[in-house]
This record gives sequence, C-alpha cells and structure tokens, in this order.
Amino acid sequence: MSENILTVRNLCGRITGQQVVEDVSFDVPAVGVTALLGRNGVGKTSTIRSILGLIDRSGEVDLGGTRIERMPTHKIVQLGIGYVPEDRDVFAGLTVAENLRLAERGGAPNRRLVDDLFPDLVQRQAQRAGTLSGGQQQMVSLARALLNTNRLLVVDEPTKGLAPRIVGEVADALAVAAKTVPILLVEQNLQVIRALADRVVVLSGGRVVFTGTASELLDDEERIQRYLGVHASTGPEVPA
Repeated sequence: MSENILTVRNLCGRITGQQVVEDVSFDVPAVGVTALLGRNGVGKTSTIRSILGLIDRSGEVDLGGTRIERMPTHKIVQLGIGYVPEDRDVFAGLTVAENLRLAERGGAPNRRLVDDLFPDLVQRQAQRAGTLSGGQQQMVSLARALLNTNRLLVVDEPTKGLAPRIVGEVADALAVAAKTVPILLVEQNLQVIRALADRVVVLSGGRVVFTGTASELLDDEERIQRYLGVHASTGPEVPA
C-alpha cells in the first residue's frame, strides 16, 4: 500500500482563464491530518477545487494509485473522497434528515458514527437546514461526508465564523474521523491546526513555500510570521 493517499504534482488551476494555482506539488499521507495553510487569497480553496475537478486544471493528481486529474468531479467522489466545502452548501429547503439521505453513496451509511458525533442533529432531523445556525449547518456538512466510508476526507475552513464552543465540537469530530480516514484540512485557526495536524503544506501566491511537520511550523514564530502573517496564538482556544 502506498504511504501517500494523495499525490499532487505540478498542479495548475484556472478560473475563467485566470491562473489561480501555479505549479503546486505536495503529498497527503495515508494516515493523519495534513493541513493546507496560507494567508487569505493565496489559493488554498482553489487548490482543493482543482484537485476535485471543480475548476479547470492541469498537472498530475493521484488518489491511492489512480490518476484522477482527467476525471469529472462525480467520478472522483465515487472513488472515495468526502468533501466538506467552505460555504457548507446545505440544501436549505430540505430537512436535516433529507440532507443526510441525499449524501449517502452506498447501502451501509455510518449512521451510528454521525449520531454519536452530532447528537444535536438527531434532535433536529425534521428541521429545515436553512433554519439552523451556522454551527449547526457546519455539523450537517460534516455529517454528510462522514456518513460514507471514505479513502480521503477533504475539509475546507470548517471553523470559519463559528463560536469557540462550536469550534471545539468541530475539532473533536475531525479528531475522531482522523482515526479512520486521512484528512486534507484547510484551516486558519492555528489552535485547531496544533490540535489536529500531523503535517502542514503552506501556500503563497498559488505555490507551495513550505512542507513539514506541524510542530516545525507552529513552534517557529518567525516562520509563522513569514508565511502566515499572524502570531502562533491566533484563533480562539480549542476546548480540551
């Protein structure tokens, strides 16, 4: 078995003809959490969307031995990638239960895992997703991905705009998920990164400028300032 679940080489991405990802190469190990970091606007989400075929791209993308860079998004998802987008993308007019049912890819959803991780959603099965709080909608988005057995989970900015308590709940859910599936995580909260990530990949200007262990970055204030423009303590504390 390959030590990497995802291998990205010379990836370029374009939106309406404008290049937004420039020659990105990195690996995602088959275990643990790999964080994709960078200042706002450097191309983190565009990199994710390029990998998934949501925008025009070129380069090489290998998922566990299968080249996927020429595949449409639905085929890539069928190979076992769970995706939690930045904007959550819940179906506002459908109930929580209907949102989850639509996300099921196979005949044996991980319903017990989802119910254990998100008990609040169990109580809100009949509530329309559009009436939920932002944190609750994020839980629905995560639950939809975790319902399925994935080879890789791709999660984009899961704690953005959430209250500290909800940040902790999201981090806890991802920590549980990471025990069974590798995760590629885009996240701005460095406390969440410290709690979850094993490795980090840092982007600047659409290119990779640093790869290494999470501690190599987070324990080096000068690197954090140079690559991220923030202090190591940035972000609300993640409750233990």
